[in-house]
Parts: sequence; structure tokens; C-alpha cells
Amino acid sequence: MQAVRFHDYGPADVLRLEEVPRPQPGDGEVLVRVHSAGVNPIDWKARAGYLQAFMPLELPHIPGFDFAGTVAEVGAAVLEFAQGDEVFGRGSGTYAEYAVAPAATLAPKPAAVSFDQAATLAVGGVTAWAGLFEAAKLEAGQRLLVHGGAGGVGSFAVQLGHWKGAQVIGTASARNLDLMRALGADEVIDYGAVRFEDVLHDLDVVFDTVGGEVTGSNEALGADPAKVNADPEGEGWFLKLRVTNPAEVEALMTIDAYQEFLRTL
Repeated sequence: MQAVRFHDYGPADVLRLEEVPRPQPGDGEVLVRVHSAGVNPIDWKARAGYLQAFMPLELPHIPGFDFAGTVAEVGAAVLEFAQGDEVFGRGSGTYAEYAVAPAATLAPKPAAVSFDQAATLAVGGVTAWAGLFEAAKLEAGQRLLVHGGAGGVGSFAVQLGHWKGAQVIGTASARNLDLMRALGADEVIDYGAVRFEDVLHDLDVVFDTVGGEVTGSNEALGADPAKVNADPEGEGWFLKLRVTNPAEVEALMTIDAYQEFLRTL
């Protein structure tokens, strides 16, 4: 089969389209004929070598996690999928014609959703799910601020917060305010015109996908640390996705988190 992979860490030009052996599914795994593969920031950060201290890769490496396609083969003990089923979810080495994934991280693709659309869901959606519900324990009626509410992860956080029944406030550029409203935000803030720390108060959860100066400004909001302990290390009251060790967030993205997220779709 053909696959995109790299033999050394580096910029985008280290990627090569090559012929490689087709993987075989193990027990509890599914081999999927890939129709669409999602591209996430973690893909290029891993390729560039930024994460090798925490996530060392065996080279050559085929990147990619998100994908959608049709089941080509199932491993032993897989009963929920059969050859020809249309599925989506998270696997490994998805920049390829075929990829393997645990059956527990896959779900049937809804007929109304295209393969391209379905391939965008797993990593962004489960990152938002793990942050809001596994870490922050978001509940109905709480006030949730989502920084970067129109982004790949933030847009899921806005929708999931709305689905849970929280009061959702999102920050974005002016051109994306209507998008956030359509996703379910109760209040939107143009970060180019308004300092969020000047107008917001009584927040229960801050979901920060931006980092940098924004993270420092979150602390100026002065929320009660007893309300929610959403930091993976237990040191703060807001969830920081720009953590020093990506394994902190990865540890929250369990099989249970994937299954819970997939069941909401």
C-alpha cells in the first residue's frame, strides 16, 4: 500500500510517499481502508521532533490519528464491526491507504456525515470531551469560557458545553462570532476589541486552547479555586491545553473518554 511517512525528524519536506506493507489487525483491532485522514497539530509537532522527549517515535514513522473509511478486516474478538462497514475514529498511521485501530475507538459513520467530515472528529472532539468532563467535571448551569471557540478543539468545546446545559461564552475574532453563536455559544467576545478579563466574572470553567498571554490573563479573573480543579496537575482552576508535558492531556484521553464522546454523535 502507499503511505506518507518520514525517516528523520524535520520540516514538512521530510515527508515521503512510499510503498509499505499493509498492516494486519491484532486481537480487538480493525483494519480500515482509509477514505479520509484528519490532520492535527500534534502530527506536525511530532514530525518536527518537538515531542520526542515525551513521545519518541520509531522511525520511519507514518503519522496520523484521525480517519474515516470502510472496514477491510477485523481481528479476533471483534464483534461490533464487519467488512464493508463505514466507520470513523482514532487509529495510528492514518496517512496511508490502510490503518489499524482498536475497535473501541471506532464508531459507525452516520449516513448524513461525509468521510471528510467524519475524519475531523476524533482528536479534536475527544480533547474537548476529556478537558470539559474528565478534568473540569463541567455540569449543567455552570459558566464556561472557551478561548478560541471557533478553532478545531474550541468549536467542539462550545458545542459540548451547550449540549451539557452550561452557559457558554466564547472568544474569537470578529469574523467568527456568528459561527460561535451557531455552535451554541450564549455569549461571544471579539478578542480583538474587548479584553475578556475586563468584562467576565463568576466563571466556573475556563477552557484555554490559545495559551501564551491568554493563560496569564485567565488568572486575573480571580475564580475560586475550590469551584473546579481543571488543571491536569491540580495546580490551577482552569484547564491549560498548552501544558509542558503533552502526556498530561493524553492521559485523560482514555478509551472510556473516546466511547463517551462517540456516543454523543
